Amino acid sequence: MATASVAFKSREDHRKQIELDEARKAGLAPAEVDEDGKEINPHIPQYMSSAPWYLNAERPSLKHQRKWKSDPNYTKSWYDRGAKIFQANKYRKGACENCGAMTHNVKACVERPRMKGAKWTNMHIAPDEKIETIELDYDGKRDRWNGYDAATYSRIIERYEARDEARRKYLKEQQLKKLEEKNNKQNGEGNDSDGDDDEDALKVDEAKVDESKQMDFAKVEKRVRTTGGGSTGTVRNLRIREDTAKYLLNLDVNSAYYDPKTRSMREDPLPDADPNEKFYVGDNQYRVSGQASEFKQLNIHAREAFEKGQDIHMQAAPSQAELLYKNYLIIKEKLKSQMKEAIMEKYGNAATEEELPKELLLGQTETQVEYDRAGRVIKGLEASLPKSKYEEDVYINNHTSVWGSWWKDHQWGYKCCKQTIRNSYCTGVPGIEAAEAVTDLMKANIDRKPAAEETPAPAEEKRLATWGTDVPDGLVLDQKRLAEALKKEDERKKEEKDERKRKYNVRWNDDEVTAEEMEAYRKKKIHGDDPMKDFLH
Repeated sequence: MATASVAFKSREDHRKQIELDEARKAGLAPAEVDEDGKEINPHIPQYMSSAPWYLNAERPSLKHQRKWKSDPNYTKSWYDRGAKIFQANKYRKGACENCGAMTHNVKACVERPRMKGAKWTNMHIAPDEKIETIELDYDGKRDRWNGYDAATYSRIIERYEARDEARRKYLKEQQLKKLEEKNNKQNGEGNDSDGDDDEDALKVDEAKVDESKQMDFAKVEKRVRTTGGGSTGTVRNLRIREDTAKYLLNLDVNSAYYDPKTRSMREDPLPDADPNEKFYVGDNQYRVSGQASEFKQLNIHAREAFEKGQDIHMQAAPSQAELLYKNYLIIKEKLKSQMKEAIMEKYGNAATEEELPKELLLGQTETQVEYDRAGRVIKGLEASLPKSKYEEDVYINNHTSVWGSWWKDHQWGYKCCKQTIRNSYCTGVPGIEAAEAVTDLMKANIDRKPAAEETPAPAEEKRLATWGTDVPDGLVLDQKRLAEALKKEDERKKEEKDERKRKYNVRWNDDEVTAEEMEAYRKKKIHGDDPMKDFLH
């Protein structure tokens, strides 16, 4: 049994220790003594205070879980900032063309660009920087204060102390100046009291606590965006600690659901309670009331305007979106008022303070009216004309009368312009005058036509019929030439029947065709609708 004070270097040492413990239990070996000289009872197990043989108890534990042998190449030192190693007197080949240092090139040079570099001037050669290659170990890479110069912080402290000292000196000078002015003025007791007030105002109370720090009692520290969750920031807790939590208002399992992650309860936990006694009615009530609903309408308007083609985005330009929404509400209210005025102008306003007739106020009148069994008025009221199911007194196209108000020659028309076309535009009196002038002109033309027909027509010159025209009535044909033409037409028909004698090229001149030849062609021509065409030879 190994004790806590023993560390084993190998399994063999561990085995020997176990044998020694067993011998001590049997009384064959002397008992073990602790640091105080007291005998250790071997029957009491020492497992809780013992350490494994492979663990070196003299050093911090858990070192066996990582690379515990330190690498000699690793170091915890840091770069020597601003150190220079050598400064040349003239330009060296391969050095920076701007400053002349060998440790960097022109692109990496951090000095001011010279008008003429050190390569050409060979003057003001900058010293070479000290370049180090440091290999940090595991702890050195993660040490955030590695390379920190404590003298830097001491300089900051000195600067702030000098500033505070200058401030106190200035305030003391101002206070002494006010006291001197007070002593120089001898204008009465009133001025003395004013001087006391000024002196109290000039006193600097170093123990005074800033009001902003006094209001931090309700803030909750929260880690945001750090290695373990973020940089530490403050988030104000809006819930007053004296108020009852939401989930404690109604402990019924079937009541409103409470989300512990977001601490939200959308529904009302006590819907049947008195509204005047409730201080919490659910998160949905806050979402549909106050400025939440206005912001929702603003988002809806921005989205619909973007879909209709306007260049608007609620997140990219919120001020523009809000301005356009306000203009939209103004225009909408203006159109609504215009429509309301138009309706009131046309139908009147029943909510006005005009005096109504007594028969409408009291529901009765002294006028006696008699009705028959069918409900028709017999006596007492003027007979009302039955209304048509069609629209009445609707004038279109600038007409002053309806269609069908004028009749002439079995045609309906408009009385205002005497037109018989339904969708015509009204021309008024000038249109009526123009229509009458056209009628008079038409009558005059009809009267002149019989007189023109009585005059003899001039004799037409007889011309020979040409190809494709009808035969004039007064055409005289030569019978001898006609017989010859008929013979030629028969010969031509025979040639057409024999395909072997049909010529490829046919030359024909229309000017040489005579009337007899044309007549022979017509006589020999077979018409498709002739019922006797099959009997012709």
